[in-house]
Amino acid sequence: MKYAYTAVITPNEDGTKYFARVPDLPGCATSGRDLSDALDMIADAASGWLTVAEDEGMPIAAPSDQKDIVREPNAILSVITVDTMRYRAETDTRAVRKNVSLPAWMANQAEKRNINCSQVLQDALRVMLGA
Repeated sequence: MKYAYTAVITPNEDGTKYFARVPDLPGCATSGRDLSDALDMIADAASGWLTVAEDEGMPIAAPSDQKDIVREPNAILSVITVDTMRYRAETDTRAVRKNVSLPAWMANQAEKRNINCSQVLQDALRVMLGA
């Protein structure tokens, strides 16, 4: 799934650290050493938050209008985008064994041609899932 939320980035008093949060995702907060780092970190945190919410069937709030977001006067608002399918592909790379059935002729031909059935299945699923 693809999402877009507003992140609130607030610098500390001396500008040496930035606190970042996504108000629509309770508890989704992090920090960065500069603005760019804070934006990267909050996008990653939101990706993890939304991935868990999808997996657990938790409710996912619609994004708030920026005018409705409570923030400090020196806070920076930035829209971040999250693609949970891409996040899963990048972070959950463990192999899971699946038992599949093929017609005998297909399995024989694949073996004779040195076709890796696991790779073919992965490639096909990537296309079908848009990952």
